[in-house]
Amino acid sequence: MNKTLKIAVAGGKGGTGKTTFAVNLAYVTNSAVTLMDCDVEAPNAHLFLNPEWLNSEEVVVLNPLVDENKCNGCKECKNHCRFNAIAVLKGEPLISLELCHSCGACLLACPEQAITEFKRPIGIIKEGSREHIKLFHGQLNIGEVRSPALIDQLRTKQVDTDLLLIDAPPGASCATIAAIKNVDFLILVTEPTPLGLNDLKISIQMAKSLGIKTGVIINKSDVGSAPVREYCATQQIPIISELKFDPKLAKAYSNGQIIAAKLPEYYDQFSRTLERVKEMIR
Repeated sequence: MNKTLKIAVAGGKGGTGKTTFAVNLAYVTNSAVTLMDCDVEAPNAHLFLNPEWLNSEEVVVLNPLVDENKCNGCKECKNHCRFNAIAVLKGEPLISLELCHSCGACLLACPEQAITEFKRPIGIIKEGSREHIKLFHGQLNIGEVRSPALIDQLRTKQVDTDLLLIDAPPGASCATIAAIKNVDFLILVTEPTPLGLNDLKISIQMAKSLGIKTGVIINKSDVGSAPVREYCATQQIPIISELKFDPKLAKAYSNGQIIAAKLPEYYDQFSRTLERVKEMIR
């Protein structure tokens, strides 16, 4: 098998259409493809694919646990924590599980060996398939904040297809970066509105900082007047495709249908979009 081509689809905010494009690009692929839903706080690719689920696994992170009988309140654990996850009050360490990054520094720093680790569940990863599409689906537990840790585990899954499509979380947060790191190309989906343009600017700067080759898709390109095309030209970011607003398209999406399957006139457009991205990578 050739080296897997990794393409991520992201957007400055939720609702721009990144999942729409990720799912439809996977659908129009003529050969086996892997789709990875890394929008773990609100995964929804499965709603369109209706896959047959093959397996599921729990994802855990390691968090420190202090043995109060051994701890002498020296604060070495607090002093070595880069994330301010440990406070020492009246000689007793208090650990914030939400701030802890499971780095293990406190274990190494403790002179009394009073700290061990315990496994804490943060979510699940499911694997499923539909026709030629293999789906990896990450789901963060309700109230959990460690989405980058779950995405990191999701990205380690073995991909045995020539193409991997990643549906990334919206925005430019740590979770988004965890999803798009080490990809061959990043597709940014936007809308020609002031908010869409503002978020696009942030996403483009993120991509440039990471050194990722990037292109833009303008969704609902005939609705709104923000100068998205002009901004992309100034940044030398190519516009891959434009999709106009279409009530038929919106209805298919609202009914959980794959647009390229329900509306054959869009099949060729999604196919051309995917081929152009591949040409830009070469």
